Amino acid sequence: MIGVAHAACFRWKSLRALVPVCMLLLSACSERDTAMRAPPHPSAKIQPVYVATTRELDKTGPAFGAARSTELNFFRVDVSVPPTHEAGKIEWAEGEPDARTDFVVTNTQLYDSATALARSVQRATPERETMVFVPGYNNTLSEAMYRLAQIRTDFNQGKPAVLFSWPSAGDPRGYIYDRDSVLFARDDLEHVLKSLTEVPGEKVFILAHSVGTHLTMEVLRQAALRGDRQLLNRISGVALMSPDIDPDLFRRQAEAIGKLPQPFVIFTSKQDRALGLSAILSGRKPRLGVVDSPDEVKGLDVQVVDFSEVSDGKGLNHIVPVTSPVAVRLLKGLISQSERAGHWMGDYIVLQKSP
Repeated sequence: MIGVAHAACFRWKSLRALVPVCMLLLSACSERDTAMRAPPHPSAKIQPVYVATTRELDKTGPAFGAARSTELNFFRVDVSVPPTHEAGKIEWAEGEPDARTDFVVTNTQLYDSATALARSVQRATPERETMVFVPGYNNTLSEAMYRLAQIRTDFNQGKPAVLFSWPSAGDPRGYIYDRDSVLFARDDLEHVLKSLTEVPGEKVFILAHSVGTHLTMEVLRQAALRGDRQLLNRISGVALMSPDIDPDLFRRQAEAIGKLPQPFVIFTSKQDRALGLSAILSGRKPRLGVVDSPDEVKGLDVQVVDFSEVSDGKGLNHIVPVTSPVAVRLLKGLISQSERAGHWMGDYIVLQKSP
């Protein structure tokens, strides 16, 4: 009887664990939003986003099952952010796109190489640092372009920004596909980073999310193994949002890289339900993005910011640092303090809502 009870308990717990997975898979059937063109509006803010991607330029939505391309495409897209924009949100068009109320594309320009894109970035601004955004699992090209424009707007980011859109399936059912795709894209991301830092004095700051953090760590690791300290020395900092990486693997990657770019910040949240699902798929091993103790990264030159207390409880809480208005406000304050101090404010910070 005890054996039967244990078996029944195990089956019940397994079923309960599968419920959120099933809900996520059912959401795969819903239609995904796509970036749309519209005339500009004088009260809207134009955010230029430079893009390097292996996706076909006429396929900005889901691409589950599509053959991965080895050819990179390069372009600039001008994303118009409406005057009614609210922090943390992407205002998708629900009907005819209108720059007064929606994120829209107002202009595009193609480039024939990574070097041409890099030169355009460098001519556009006197800034010598470029932010490179590496999105995460289940992302489409449209979503990643708009997300980067939203981040630039909400954080008053004046530096040029490049999106590296690796071949995600853009489908919740494509988790394993995406895990393979980040490894497939390692050489491409390294090529883009080298092109952006080829001119002496040019640097890049990498902002990566979810599975995109694994891609970032793999690229830094392979550059270190090749002895390419020039590239590593031109990375001015790294921020990993909700990293979907096994903590043991992250430690080995960091040790192989050696001297990590500084600052090297990890954004975590114990309320991250997407990483909870990832843990189920990987044998219940907690991911790096839900660590709740400095001991998990002890001995590594990294800083951790815990967003658990400011998670809004909506959705999967998987990208809270840039989608929660409270988190955006707190993070902007923390960045401002760190810039004034000349160093990151603490190795392990738990952000809390104001009383």
